[in-house]
Amino acid sequence: MPFTYLGLPLGTTRPTIAELMPLVDKVERRLSSTAIWLTYGGRVTFINSAMTPLLTYVLCVLKVPLQIIEFVDRARRHCLWRKSTDRDEKTYSLAAWDLVCKPKKKGGLGLIDLEVQNQGLLLKFLHKFFHKHDIPWVMMIWHKYYQSTPTPPHASLPCGSFWWRDICSLLDIYRGVTTCTVNAGDSVLLWKDLWTGHNILQDQLPRLFSFSVQKNVTISTYCLNNDPVAQFALPLSVEAASELDVLNWLIDDLDRDMGMPDQWLYVWGDSEYRTKKFYKFFF
Repeated sequence: MPFTYLGLPLGTTRPTIAELMPLVDKVERRLSSTAIWLTYGGRVTFINSAMTPLLTYVLCVLKVPLQIIEFVDRARRHCLWRKSTDRDEKTYSLAAWDLVCKPKKKGGLGLIDLEVQNQGLLLKFLHKFFHKHDIPWVMMIWHKYYQSTPTPPHASLPCGSFWWRDICSLLDIYRGVTTCTVNAGDSVLLWKDLWTGHNILQDQLPRLFSFSVQKNVTISTYCLNNDPVAQFALPLSVEAASELDVLNWLIDDLDRDMGMPDQWLYVWGDSEYRTKKFYKFFF
């Protein structure tokens, strides 16, 4: 049975739209009739400081359905564009909502994009997971789902609770904003993760990749079984053989600390994850 804990609907299944509707009601109750007397700049400030923060807590924990975000955006849009009109006169939006939610430096009004903010806040869980922080839930998930199979989440079938599956749905976004410094090598895919520079090996060594038997092999597994017979469908073509020499050179050139977890670095030049920097980078 679902129950409410610290204001969030919790249970063994994903919260339904009906269970999340109280969040929408809370935002709508914050609407004030006095907003019609505010300037557009004042309304933007009111929305970002008084309405949007009501969702921050749930955005930090759950992947909010797009329907809920649309309901909340409807209330925020009404607050921004509403005006005192005659009953038969309609109120029109003066700009597209996507434009309104862009930062001011990008030509928008600076309203917070709830979907992007939700993604940015949830990515911090992947940061803690891939860096193997000493947190109970991180250790539990690694040992329960990924210790017996030598593949990280982005090379495995979805597993675990609805919450963890929702977090894993953001893996492509996380990998798109990170590069990896290889240490243990158990969370980095040899062919499909960015650890060599500006290109993944799948694109850098396409001929050799076509002969690969394990497309989702991790660097640690490849180094343990560094045998062309086990790793590739032989015989290799001349071009693939030359690319194998490049791969061996890249592996030998790694400066790894086997006792340390892999370090995922962010493309904005930081080793620590910040939601604010992800939000700015997205736009």
